[in-house]
Amino acid sequence: QVQLEESGGDLAQPGGSLRIACSITKLSAQSYTIGWFRQAPGREREAVSCITERDGSTFYADSVKGRFTISRDNAENIVYLQMNGLRFEDTDVYFCAADIFDRGLPLQRLYDYWGQGTQVTVSS
Repeated sequence: QVQLEESGGDLAQPGGSLRIACSITKLSAQSYTIGWFRQAPGREREAVSCITERDGSTFYADSVKGRFTISRDNAENIVYLQMNGLRFEDTDVYFCAADIFDRGLPLQRLYDYWGQGTQVTVSS
């Protein structure tokens, strides 16, 4: 029902910024919540942020509040994650995922469709 592709991952310095994007190919008219999750080798995947399509409600993990901003362009079917004030611990593979029931919750089990991930590396 939906295909996702992340882009924009790169190398950034501590304190720097990156914007990653999730391009969405929708095969139906359903509304989706898009979530961003991240995972490093040997660690569990964790929720970073999510945004609903119905009203743009957002969630942020405590670790990124005030630094990351999620936004979506429904006309272009793209969701962005603007990451400012990057820290070493933000180094991860970032995945976007879709919840086809548009629940706006950061629970991995609710997301049925996942992208392949984009690598974000914060290093000096």
